[in-house]
Amino acid sequence: MDILTGNELTSGGTVYLDKSGAWVEDLQAARIFGKDEVAERDAAIVATKGTGRIISVEIEEVALDQGIIVPKRLRERIRAAGPTAPLTLNGAIYDRQHLGEDGHVSI
Repeated sequence: MDILTGNELTSGGTVYLDKSGAWVEDLQAARIFGKDEVAERDAAIVATKGTGRIISVEIEEVALDQGIIVPKRLRERIRAAGPTAPLTLNGAIYDRQHLGEDGHVSI
């Protein structure tokens, strides 16, 4: 089983392709492509690259553990959970911009 992941261009945030074809921040909302859906997965990659909005699109192998999507690679588990240490700016906790309701961040 595979999902598609990438980074939103303006924020750098980790995003996942969902069932409706939108890019979302929630790993658990990601569309899972079965081994028989290679053509659909590859078409989604081509369509995404055409927008220029999502970069570093990758196919990530996942497993389901009691209905929870779990990336097989440690790197992707870290990307899904966020930084392993808190981000601070001038001593205050800093959080990156997140996708808005329209799927974009303000700049």
